[in-house]
Amino acid sequence: MAAPTIAPDKPESKPHPPVSLDDLYARLKGAEDVGEAKAIAGLIERRLARSGSATADLLTERAGQAMGGDDLPLAVELMDRATALEPGWAEGWSRRATLFFRLSDPATAIADLQRALALEPRHFEAWAALGKLYQAQDDKVRALGAFRRAAAIYPQWDILQKAIERLRPEVDGRDL
Repeated sequence: MAAPTIAPDKPESKPHPPVSLDDLYARLKGAEDVGEAKAIAGLIERRLARSGSATADLLTERAGQAMGGDDLPLAVELMDRATALEPGWAEGWSRRATLFFRLSDPATAIADLQRALALEPRHFEAWAALGKLYQAQDDKVRALGAFRRAAAIYPQWDILQKAIERLRPEVDGRDL
């Protein structure tokens, strides 16, 4: 009978702590590759999409289904309930803003985006949406400012760079 073999001692691997949102934003800002930046942005978006409340998440999911079926009044009602349950959830306000944009209510959409940004100032999608709303109102100075804020957070997002390049000469003037 052979003696049992004893595996050499391996150092125990400790589980890695979850990557924080702060770390993800730092990685996004420093990403040199567009693909890497897009992947990190996706991780941030998924993290922001979680409200912390199963009920608010379910209401938001149902609001998305209602929006997909063009039942915007129902979608607004559901997002109203979600944001009432989780008023500190920035993404809830951002999603509600999208609904008001689709309902041609830019004032409410802007107010919701401003609330989202007060809760999460690094919400690059909210900054980009705010820029689009200001641009639609022909407020080029505010639009450029919002696009620049988004680009400072997510520099690899080419849509932002194009919007900035288009607005910069009109707002900042042309170089001689």
